[in-house]
Amino acid sequence: MNMKKYQVNNNGYYGEFGGAYIPEVLKPCIDELKQAYQQVLDEPNFQQEFHQLLRDYVGRPSPLYLAHRLSEKYGCKIYLKREDLNHTGAHKINNAIGQALLAKRMGKKHIIAETGAGQHGVATATVCTLMGLQCTIFMGQTDMARQRVNVEKMKMLGANVVPATSGSMTLNDAVNEALQYWCSHSEDTYYLIGSAVGPHPYPDMVARLQSVISEEIRKQLMEHEGRNYPDYLIACVGGGSNAAGTIYHYLDDERVKIVLAEGGGKGLDTNQTAATMLLGKTCVLHGSKTLVIQKENGEPEEAYSISPGLDYPGVGPLYAYLTQQQRVKVFAINDDEAIRAARQLTRLEGIIPALESSHALGALEKIHFKPTDTVVLTVSGRGDKDMETYLSYPL
Repeated sequence: MNMKKYQVNNNGYYGEFGGAYIPEVLKPCIDELKQAYQQVLDEPNFQQEFHQLLRDYVGRPSPLYLAHRLSEKYGCKIYLKREDLNHTGAHKINNAIGQALLAKRMGKKHIIAETGAGQHGVATATVCTLMGLQCTIFMGQTDMARQRVNVEKMKMLGANVVPATSGSMTLNDAVNEALQYWCSHSEDTYYLIGSAVGPHPYPDMVARLQSVISEEIRKQLMEHEGRNYPDYLIACVGGGSNAAGTIYHYLDDERVKIVLAEGGGKGLDTNQTAATMLLGKTCVLHGSKTLVIQKENGEPEEAYSISPGLDYPGVGPLYAYLTQQQRVKVFAINDDEAIRAARQLTRLEGIIPALESSHALGALEKIHFKPTDTVVLTVSGRGDKDMETYLSYPL
């Protein structure tokens, strides 16, 4: 078995997907970043500082919790990887800390980032404060309205929050405006991408920094089950950072079935969806060749999902490749299915999940499990930020 079959190659591609399709002005930045990340990520002093902060500041390892009542409901053993218990409430902090440490080593003083649900924005603002770096967050105006609390948190943490007012004023537009800003401020600015998207080396770097999740799953399953792999891994995908972290160490282990849930929105047959892996066509978006939901003229479609972290018209290039190679089973979870799954987890286990994670939970009813199956599902974030949306759906 080729152990590296699903990892990025030396040219920054997963099969035909990936690469770095960028304006000439950003070439030096990307080359500098590529060189730095390859050197720095493996340095013992970087790893030590990174893991110490993950432990003492973030609160890792996050628990792997055997959800008894949920397991009973679905007739198998379901473990929840509790990324919702991290400082700032989601998996986003893992990657933000790693990239901020890298930026400091590169001598950058100003960090910019894009955010959809606001979790990556909050995580980035948090680590910038921690490390004394200037911080600017680009966020779609639509998302700013529906994630007001996260906007206020970012401001309280000292970040400058810039509304993206083009297009549908959501995540796609925030990425566009962050990239435009970076083009004209590339000397002193580091672009801290929050998901496994963008030009190489970002998808691989984000996956590697988030792989602390699957590293912990291996150890924790060994303690719980006496074996270090599950039968199923389940995670939600927008751009794909929590999923990348969940599956990283299991990509080449064919014993493990990988199930990914994306934002179905109002349904696959409507134009209000974010089901990129199921509906996307090959195209370049935000610096990499990947799958993108497109209009008839080839322009990216405005994606829609009830979850602001999933309404992205593209997906990380790793997922385009995994979909093409049929390494993953993909489900589009509609808005109402996600709400129902969130209520179910809340009532059965006393855990209110983020809307993003609720899509992963929504995949459970679509799979026929055996009583002997061990399932690990990543709860990527907590639901505090989504209470207004939950309240707007009558019980």
